[in-house]
Amino acid sequence: MSMTSKFMSRRAVLGGTLAAAALPLVAQGQDERGPADPEATDVRIRIAFNKLTLTATLFDNPTARDLAAMLPLNLKIEDYSRNEKIVHLPRKLTEEGSSAFGNEQPGDLCYFKPWGNLALFYADYRWDGLIRLGRFDNGFEPLLVRGEYPVRITHLTRALWPEI
Repeated sequence: MSMTSKFMSRRAVLGGTLAAAALPLVAQGQDERGPADPEATDVRIRIAFNKLTLTATLFDNPTARDLAAMLPLNLKIEDYSRNEKIVHLPRKLTEEGSSAFGNEQPGDLCYFKPWGNLALFYADYRWDGLIRLGRFDNGFEPLLVRGEYPVRITHLTRALWPEI
């Protein structure tokens, strides 16, 4: 075997070893982003403000369950940034079992972990400090109306979650 062949074989073995070692790290990085399509539930909520109504289907996670247990709520919805409206909740929700997620898209209903607000997205976004609670059922056009309004959030349907 020539010196060049030995060098190439060692390089191939070393490269293969490094690639094999890196694969679990790449897979772990993808897992940390969380599922793109979390499991929806039968729990639907109504968000009403300014004579407009949104409905959302909640996902099955502890934070969404905690929100559902708080309903009904009479609060305030307001514009925040260029892509969302927010609702300040009366208390923080549980963050148990939360993880980063991917596939962010307009129409997501999320929870801001650092501030304890609901975030209702009507344009593209990306932020690691969120928990996705659900998705709006029939679009998000009411969110495009600018301004600050009283908002009422209620159950539309309930699932078999014992805590609500």
